[in-house]
Amino acid sequence: MDRLETMRLFVRVVERGSFTRAAADLNLPRSTATEAVKRLEKNLDTRLLDRTTRHVAPTPDGDGYYRRCVAILADLEEAEGALRGHEPTGLLRVDAPGKLTRTFLLPHLSAFLDRHPGITLQLGQTERLVDLVREGVDCVIRAGEPDDGGMIMRRLARIPEITCASPDYLARHGTPATVADLGGHHMVGFLSSRTGTALPLEFQVGDRLQDVLLPAQVTANDADTVHHLARDGFGLVQAPRYRFRQDLAAGRLVEVLPETPPPPLALAAFYPQNRQLSPRVRVFLEWATGIFKAAEM
Repeated sequence: MDRLETMRLFVRVVERGSFTRAAADLNLPRSTATEAVKRLEKNLDTRLLDRTTRHVAPTPDGDGYYRRCVAILADLEEAEGALRGHEPTGLLRVDAPGKLTRTFLLPHLSAFLDRHPGITLQLGQTERLVDLVREGVDCVIRAGEPDDGGMIMRRLARIPEITCASPDYLARHGTPATVADLGGHHMVGFLSSRTGTALPLEFQVGDRLQDVLLPAQVTANDADTVHHLARDGFGLVQAPRYRFRQDLAAGRLVEVLPETPPPPLALAAFYPQNRQLSPRVRVFLEWATGIFKAAEM
């Protein structure tokens, strides 16, 4: 294993916190990864990693070496890209909510990969908070602002949201004409991954944003589950219009309070601040931005 390959391995071990996961990412035997890092430490005459049975973490010297390696490898990738005519290559790991991926990205994915045949794409399908560096993810697509100051944000779109409920629910509880009519109504609770509590419904009333926390007989932390619960008549729900489009057209859900909709949802991509934007991530973000700008939300 040459010096650059060893640097790439060391960076991956630090980021994944594990020799096993790093070796799997790079298609290497774990024993090869372990021996390569031991040789690196011997050559540098310093201990780079603290090892336990459950986790691997950089020492102070290892952290400094890691940061230099990240910068060197990013510069090398950019230089090689320039010589190849800026054609990006390699594995790109992206994490985005499943429904959003299937609705907007997958229909255009063949064109993206035909244009960039050197890229291999790995799609994660979650809505939870992701530690990009620790989990080896290049970028995530999420709604809202990042909690982590180590993230760089690139805005992609503003997605209209609506309030809706099933016809059966509205037959039992009545159809509210204004926000003031929500007394006696219920909502399907969506649990915040940040606070662990149900998020209130939000309504834009004139120039004022009004929060309404209704009783919820059922709560969930998964958007698809919340959608199904609303369709089954458990209460009012708010989410992006695209999520409900088929059910609205089929009459399985009905939009309510259209004059006072929730504020639009800001959609953005996030990637680590300590990384130079790689050619792979750059072309993906350019493509995704165009997809969302052209989409009928």
